[in-house]
Amino acid sequence: MKLSQYFQELQSVYDSELEDLTSDSEGKDILRHRLKEKREQVPFLLSMMKSNPEMVAVAFHDAFKYLNPLKIELLLSRPLNQLTPWPELSKHLRLEPWAESLSKIVLQHADGEQFMVIAAALEYLNKSKLSRANSPSVADDDQDEESGQEDDGVHDVHGVRNDMDDGDSEDGYDLEEAGADFLAEQGFDRKD
Repeated sequence: MKLSQYFQELQSVYDSELEDLTSDSEGKDILRHRLKEKREQVPFLLSMMKSNPEMVAVAFHDAFKYLNPLKIELLLSRPLNQLTPWPELSKHLRLEPWAESLSKIVLQHADGEQFMVIAAALEYLNKSKLSRANSPSVADDDQDEESGQEDDGVHDVHGVRNDMDDGDSEDGYDLEEAGADFLAEQGFDRKD
């Protein structure tokens, strides 16, 4: 999945916002309680939808069911000024019943439609990140074997295959040697 710079930046802020709501200072899981509070505060947070959408979007955590993930993934590759309009995007997802009334409040605001698109996209990113983190790598290996493809095990943080050569490349850049140089600069002994 290719993310636009806008969603790359917003995703980490959204994830941090959710993480901040997850536990109290004693480490107790209080996400459900804090989300309830956040949902009650939405009418007062509407002015933040444009400047800090992640602060309001967490109120829609677990609010969406995605009927056509490809439409959402296409949306995630676009910059802010080219997002799919909410009336079109809403055909490809369903809101949980509890979120319907909340969305009506948001959609009355001038920036409400754009915000709903952003909230749906951020929640999709959050869910897809969790599903990737919980998917066993053995299943990925089985799928590669079934398809007849060999897997060198090199993937980026999103589980996407990365075909960069980790040995000597044509331009003479050796990642292993560069790593050893870096560690030596940090005061570690060089392995020979």
